[in-house]
Amino acid sequence: MIQQKPIGADAIAAKGWVKAHQWLILRRVSQVFILLLFMLGPWFGIWMVKGNLSSSLTLEILPLTDPYILLQSLFAGHALADTAILGAAIVFIVYAVIGGRVYCSFVCPVNIVTDAAHWLAEKLNIGKGWQPKRETRLWLLGATLLASVLTATVAWEFLNPVSMLHRGLIFGFGLAWTVIAAVFLFDLIVSRRGWCGHFCPVGAFYGLVGSYSLIRVAAPNRAACNDCMDCFAVCPEPHVITPALRGETEADTPVITSRDCTNCGRCIDVCAQDVFTFGLRYSSNLVAGQNKNIQPTIGRAA
Repeated sequence: MIQQKPIGADAIAAKGWVKAHQWLILRRVSQVFILLLFMLGPWFGIWMVKGNLSSSLTLEILPLTDPYILLQSLFAGHALADTAILGAAIVFIVYAVIGGRVYCSFVCPVNIVTDAAHWLAEKLNIGKGWQPKRETRLWLLGATLLASVLTATVAWEFLNPVSMLHRGLIFGFGLAWTVIAAVFLFDLIVSRRGWCGHFCPVGAFYGLVGSYSLIRVAAPNRAACNDCMDCFAVCPEPHVITPALRGETEADTPVITSRDCTNCGRCIDVCAQDVFTFGLRYSSNLVAGQNKNIQPTIGRAA
């Protein structure tokens, strides 16, 4: 039997460990830093940021509001404060430019939980389990808005794992940590990458926000691909890679345009051939990549 190389081993050999994990490191630093900004007040009385990822005020000046929360409030029939509208507009514009699901990969603290579940599932050799259609999260997004209409509340906030994680860190053990544990176990046992990839309505919303974002991952050097499949192995949404990497039709540019892409950068990290990079969606240097026209490889060497 051929010995299977660990995922990313070639990239580590070619680029060194740090460069082969640079975007993963940046994501973790970003997620922890943003979380700590919110915790400085409750933990240490240093109120640089008041609130949470749903709604906050930074340095008593900058209001930021989750536009998904604002949309639920609108559906619930609540009066909208001017600061909330301004905060939502700021957040919406930022994510519309840089890619909506950057929220999932660089901001959302629950991503650390689901990535930990994925890591443990790999170590324990637990199968992928149930894999529902990815459109499920869009249906759940619609269901949360309908629930807001029917209950006249911001319905999703009663279950939102992001808000629950904040509450758990502030108030200690309780229902909040039960929700977080449920998300972890769901991804570990029931459905690999199931929460972020198939269910989370927040991710579905930000995917829609970033549908036409300017900053994208692309594969301009796709002709150098050696079919190691490491990018597919680490990508939380591997279906987004194929059109850009394979170039099977003239319409398949090297730019990953799917709204499901989280712009996490892990495909850039693990590629020893430097196939992938970040760039602007309409950059001629990205769009002009060569078609590779190869057939998908089934699995990794075993």
